Amino acid sequence: MKIDMLVRDVQIFNSYFKKFIKGNAAIKNGKFFYLGDLDLETFEPLETVEGNGRYMIPGLVDVHLHIESTMVTPATFSYGLIKNGVTTIVPEPHEMANVFGISGIKEMIKASKDCVVDMFYAIPSSVPATSMETTGGSIEISDIDELLQTGMVHCLGEIMNYFEVITDPDCKTNQILSHIKQHYPQLIIEGHVPKLLDLDLQKIIFAGIDSDHTHQSVEGMEARIAAGMFIEIQEKSMTKEVMDYLVEKDVNEHFCFVTDDVMADNFKNRGHLNKLLQKAIKMGMPPEKAIYACTYTPAMRMRMFDRGAIAPGKIADFLLVSDLKSFEVEQVYKNGEMVYDSTEAYVQPARGREFPENFYHSVTLDPLTEEDFTIKVQLEQDQCSCRIINVQDGSTFTKESIGELKVEEGRLCWEESEYALIATFERYGKNGNCAHGLITGDILNRGAVATTYSHDNHNLLVIGHNKDDMMLAANEVIRRQGGICCVDNGEILSMLPLPVGGILSEEPLDVVGGQVEELTTALKSLGYKHYNIIMSLSTLSLPVSPALKITDQGLIHVNEGKIVPLILEG
Repeated sequence: MKIDMLVRDVQIFNSYFKKFIKGNAAIKNGKFFYLGDLDLETFEPLETVEGNGRYMIPGLVDVHLHIESTMVTPATFSYGLIKNGVTTIVPEPHEMANVFGISGIKEMIKASKDCVVDMFYAIPSSVPATSMETTGGSIEISDIDELLQTGMVHCLGEIMNYFEVITDPDCKTNQILSHIKQHYPQLIIEGHVPKLLDLDLQKIIFAGIDSDHTHQSVEGMEARIAAGMFIEIQEKSMTKEVMDYLVEKDVNEHFCFVTDDVMADNFKNRGHLNKLLQKAIKMGMPPEKAIYACTYTPAMRMRMFDRGAIAPGKIADFLLVSDLKSFEVEQVYKNGEMVYDSTEAYVQPARGREFPENFYHSVTLDPLTEEDFTIKVQLEQDQCSCRIINVQDGSTFTKESIGELKVEEGRLCWEESEYALIATFERYGKNGNCAHGLITGDILNRGAVATTYSHDNHNLLVIGHNKDDMMLAANEVIRRQGGICCVDNGEILSMLPLPVGGILSEEPLDVVGGQVEELTTALKSLGYKHYNIIMSLSTLSLPVSPALKITDQGLIHVNEGKIVPLILEG
């Protein structure tokens, strides 16, 4: 019986029994053909792989992530994934969609077609995420219809504006949901519903949104599972309490692990979904259960019935490891062909420009001046009460506090205060909006930082303690057509160029990872304290992430879904 490959003497993970079974694996036409005790006497393989008792595990499947969070192209992302054992992903390109609309999504799909990793896209459903920000593009119902015809779409991406879904029946998001229910009733709908419980949670599920990937507590997770919601556990939810619950309760079919956002330095140094699998095992989850949650349940969530398991007829995506506890990936196979071997050089191929020319010219701002960082106030008194954004290490959520600042000659004396200025500038040439706020907490205590990598609108966001540093950082980002620049005392400490849409680099993963490391070190030197500094910085403009954020339209009270003034009356 002729086959392409025989993998001999391996411990094969059986997803249906959630255990390893010793045997051999025959592969034909890129799929598993036979699994059992038969060997060379039965088959005529073109190639034989000696397993030497190693563990054979399905290729890892990540169903909720954003390639743009790593700030690299799909090809670079694929290169990084393969050596970490990830063979299938469902990325949602809502960052590129916010910059370029449907053309951004199409170009990401196009750039994915020749990648080793299979990439099946989620359609960004919330572009813009709210009506309280200006973006470069939007995704409308007609765009969703068009994208669903590509054959590369597996779901409707995370519904982010949960507040409007449950409070405004006529909002854009509810119109999209109604259209999906009517025309694509089988389409999977992903959710983003932090902290919702009881009636509000069940209103979301009633609307058709039946997953959540946000920061979980045991109470919230149990309420979601009880109501039929699928839980996608990212690393920040892997607390002892949550992990103990997942280990002890019979909820295997109701959760999986996802990465969501992985910074380039972490990707380069720590890995990807394999590191969450490894961490789950270290936290007491049986290896079989952890593997199941990184392979079978995510595949089933996305109705990918051809993968996520090692069984006859399934795509032959698998990895070989010798030790389940360390989970060091030794070899990776895609469609029955070896694509990574830890004992051999693994070099990222060089590539040229992969996007249309206009993608490299998306920042239309003129250079900023001191006046752009001046807050004018119409008050007779010499001080006023202001809303302050509080950044806290351990979460991308912020808190609101009130601070007293001096006023002189109709200007707020923020440079003399304990607070930093945060300002955002619309950069698409649509309306010239700008907004100012004040910020404190585990953030810069001197210098400045500017970025066009600012979720989800990706306008120019600038934070600093003096106007000169803020101008230097902002104007360097404008000059370079996007990126993140860190400045102190008139000196550029670090610059990460992101010329593709102001959010992506076409440099190799090792280069981008090194640049992010340098940037993070620079921000730490200026006093920024956070477990994920880049994500903390970039989500300060995310108006669906509690509690007080800023967009080009002003300060956003997220839980109330409205714009609020910087200066309090009275």
